[in-house]
Amino acid sequence: MHRPFSRSHASLFVFAFTAASAFVLVNVVDPYSGATASPYFQAVGERFGGQDEQSMFVASGFTNTITRDTFTYTAAPPPPPPPPVEAAKTFSAPTAAIPDPGSAQAYAAGAVASRGWGDDQFNCLVSLWSRESGWRVNAANSSSGAYGIPQALPGSKMASAGSDWETNAATQIEWGLGYISGRYGSPCGAWAHSEDAGWY
Repeated sequence: MHRPFSRSHASLFVFAFTAASAFVLVNVVDPYSGATASPYFQAVGERFGGQDEQSMFVASGFTNTITRDTFTYTAAPPPPPPPPVEAAKTFSAPTAAIPDPGSAQAYAAGAVASRGWGDDQFNCLVSLWSRESGWRVNAANSSSGAYGIPQALPGSKMASAGSDWETNAATQIEWGLGYISGRYGSPCGAWAHSEDAGWY
């Protein structure tokens, strides 16, 4: 059985409708209402005639104390001294005998003197080439290919001093002294290198 719509029901309906409409209108008219901030906010001073409710005073001066940690600096130890410089080795050659006239050594003695070198240089040259070739014009080293009194390597280098380089002692000596002068400065320089390294 259907009950007629009573007056109390009508009042309740009107109240619910009015409340819902009011809620909607409030959000439409003032969307900043509720939990959000309103654009109509006024500062406290503006609301109270320019008088702030609170004032804060800061002292005009203060003292700030800074404390630094202390530390100890230890200088690095000085580097060790360099090793002592080894004294230059001196290599002296024994005194050569007076060469036989017309021999290869006799020619070499004159060639050494003509270059301004003294007897000490001749002594070094005699010791050097005695070790290398025994002063033999045809001395040949089968393993290296060195040839002649100065043991030129290869022997054909001596052709710059003369075409008879294979048989002429004077040609070999002139080439050998030029080589020694250019590379070691003197026969004693070449002798010192030979003593130290075993070759020149």
